[in-house]
Amino acid sequence: MEFGTFILAAQRGYHQTSEQVILNSIEQTVASEKAGFDAAWFAEHHFNNYSLVPSPLMMVAACAGQTSKIRLGSAVCVLPLYQPQRLLSEVGFADIVSNGRLDFGVGSGYQEFEFERFGINLGDAPQVFNEYLEIIMKGLNNKIFEHSSEHIQIPPTAIAVRPVQQPTPPIWIAAGSPRSMSRGFRDGLNIFVTAFHDGNDRIRQVRENLEEAAESVGKQVSDSKIAFLRCCYASENKAEVESYLDNARYQRRLSEALQKRTQQSEDGYMIKEMPTEQDLSFEQMSKNMPVGGINYVIEKLIEEIEILKPDQIAIQTQLGDFDQKTMLKQIDLWGEKIIPAVNKAIGSSVVSIAS
Repeated sequence: MEFGTFILAAQRGYHQTSEQVILNSIEQTVASEKAGFDAAWFAEHHFNNYSLVPSPLMMVAACAGQTSKIRLGSAVCVLPLYQPQRLLSEVGFADIVSNGRLDFGVGSGYQEFEFERFGINLGDAPQVFNEYLEIIMKGLNNKIFEHSSEHIQIPPTAIAVRPVQQPTPPIWIAAGSPRSMSRGFRDGLNIFVTAFHDGNDRIRQVRENLEEAAESVGKQVSDSKIAFLRCCYASENKAEVESYLDNARYQRRLSEALQKRTQQSEDGYMIKEMPTEQDLSFEQMSKNMPVGGINYVIEKLIEEIEILKPDQIAIQTQLGDFDQKTMLKQIDLWGEKIIPAVNKAIGSSVVSIAS
């Protein structure tokens, strides 16, 4: 089982500067490599405090010089907000400076707040995403390519800066619906999934969706890698656990407000935290997710892995204003205890089945 860290780079208030948030995110990436994590993922958002990373590929390039083994990925580049031909060069550049460690994740986006400020219609995002992804695939797989579609015309074009990884870096797609999952399986892409703050029933549904989507295009789930983005935190300190849960709920509140176009702000930037219909108690959140004591987290993770059967668990380490020193210790704890325990249990299970 692979393990990654998912770094949102959020700013919960003006007591955090943008400099602190970005530098803390880089520090978490370096700590993740030292702890033995396989990957670090960076989000992309704009114009508010939900996430301060405007370009995941810039984060990849920044972290490439401070790491040597951990894979560095975009989760995700929001394709409709880019010129795909320029993005192709940036993908090549990021892969070169990271010595072939780039994982390139893409998505269509969902926050109208962002799209409006780029002058782009969110309603067109799914179609634009499909067209731009086609361009990306052409540009990565061909020395010279061209494209003609409703949204863009590209004459015969060469991308000078080519990736190290051949034929392409691993390409991932954020898939929240069976339709997007089917697209991923059809094109041989890897897939990000999440269950948000829900529990085993939702995870079972995600697994069923994956199986149905793969079958619909004549594939098996194992034909693509699956990464499960998940809130996880292990500690015997109740205050630490509740602080993590509070930040996780805060982040979910902002995400839902942005998705439903109900975000509120007193100054045009810092989004107000408002309770939502999706709110859960800390007790229920801990019951649903691997958040709690160390042994509980290990057992819960193993349970979720058995249901979903992912290839990677990407734990959310940068949430709200959770204390940086405490999170760095948490990352170390995963490397020392949790990851080895989970992998040992999974390995024993596989051996037992084979026997």
